[in-house]
Amino acid sequence: MGSLSHHEPNHATVKNMHIFMVSFPGQGHITPLLRLGKRLANFGMFISIATPELAGVSIKKANAITDDEPTPCGRGMIRFEFFDDGWDFNHPNRDDIDSYIAQLERVGREILPQMIQRQAEKGRPVSCLINNPFIPWVSDVAESLGIPSAMLWVQSCTCFSAYYHYFNRLVPFPSEEEPEIDVQLPHVPLLKHDEIPSFLHPSTPYPFLRRAILGQFKNLSKPCCILMDTFQELEHETIEYMSKIGRPIKTIGPLCNELKSNNDTTPPDSNAIRADFYAPDSCLEWLDSKPPHSVVYISFGSIVYLKQEQVDEIAHGLLSSEVSFLWVVRPPAKELKAETHVLPGGFLEKVGDRGKIVEWSPQEKVLEHPSTACFVTHCGWNSTMEALASGVPVVAFPQWGDQVTNAKFMVDVFKVGIRLCRGEAEVRIVPREEVEKCFRAATSGPEAAEMKQNAVKWKKAAAAAVVEGGSSYKNMCDFVDEVARLVATKS
Repeated sequence: MGSLSHHEPNHATVKNMHIFMVSFPGQGHITPLLRLGKRLANFGMFISIATPELAGVSIKKANAITDDEPTPCGRGMIRFEFFDDGWDFNHPNRDDIDSYIAQLERVGREILPQMIQRQAEKGRPVSCLINNPFIPWVSDVAESLGIPSAMLWVQSCTCFSAYYHYFNRLVPFPSEEEPEIDVQLPHVPLLKHDEIPSFLHPSTPYPFLRRAILGQFKNLSKPCCILMDTFQELEHETIEYMSKIGRPIKTIGPLCNELKSNNDTTPPDSNAIRADFYAPDSCLEWLDSKPPHSVVYISFGSIVYLKQEQVDEIAHGLLSSEVSFLWVVRPPAKELKAETHVLPGGFLEKVGDRGKIVEWSPQEKVLEHPSTACFVTHCGWNSTMEALASGVPVVAFPQWGDQVTNAKFMVDVFKVGIRLCRGEAEVRIVPREEVEKCFRAATSGPEAAEMKQNAVKWKKAAAAAVVEGGSSYKNMCDFVDEVARLVATKS
């Protein structure tokens, strides 16, 4: 621990620091990295966030952002830099993630040093590089340039442990021969074969995502530490254990919560800087018109695409459950080449003002809204942390990847959710009767009350982690001190 671990880093030291962040061009990757960037800017640092122009086009359009223009944020600044990944937007291999990740690495290894050099020429030498999963080569570039680096892990520590143990062959995992064995990770409840991150199961239709994530574990010795969007109190034993056997882990979550120092009269509001791929629809006034804890909020993130039959069953379940709802029905991502979902005939007329359909929502504000009763979620980690930080119970509807593991924890360990499905591997359409029963149970009755009580407990723990003296607050200060120390020894 740094000597300043109990209070804020020295602003004079911090002011000259430039943190350069590089993100894979996915919404679930850019969102937590930007949140971390805002935190570091609030300490007074200059932050650059770089990602391919592929994401830049959407981000600039949805958020009125000018490429390369620094924007004040707290005591510091943030700028975006969108770079050319070498393929035009219609390149046939864009939809093949293996090819795209290889292409990004080829171009990135060449272009990143040039971007860093340009910053040095502008009098803003880079003090530290931070990357997130899928682009582990960033730490090689940092090493070759003699710049410290860190990695932001954007899933739970439990999933980190699962990938680490799988990569290093430390415990048995399901195989072609034994596809249904359970997995016992140290300090983690027993995970059934369909509760481990699904990319690690031999039956996964997405082996390329397993390769993409495991790439980071080949390169784990390079970053000075692993920053994690979780908090000590949530996964205490796993965090302690993984810090001992691998790289030092600094939990800094929930990143959706701002850090609060004791001498802050007005905490810096950095909400103005966003990197959403879609502009959110207005739905807050509609929520204002609903009674407290009465609305079911349904959103499956930026990637998950459900079968049309499943959308029909959810719609019919909503009709018969008679609950109020806000439902994000997003047009499918271009690369999926999928049909846009349609709602059953007459659905909106039957629902009337009881329901609202939007294409994208300001999710944090919806979850914090007093009218929101529960969150029907795919259990991606960003959504999971936002639910815990907002104290909102969940109806778990995971599909693949870490979602199935997060769902298990939300339901069985944190006890803030009920399960609507076990994931894509289950290969079934959840019928409307189950949907109706689940929505009713999550919004009223003893089960709903108990989940709400647990959710409020986690909300308090999450809030305590980010105030001065809290575990995540201390870890953020330690990280800033560590970078300052590494920069000082270098110069």
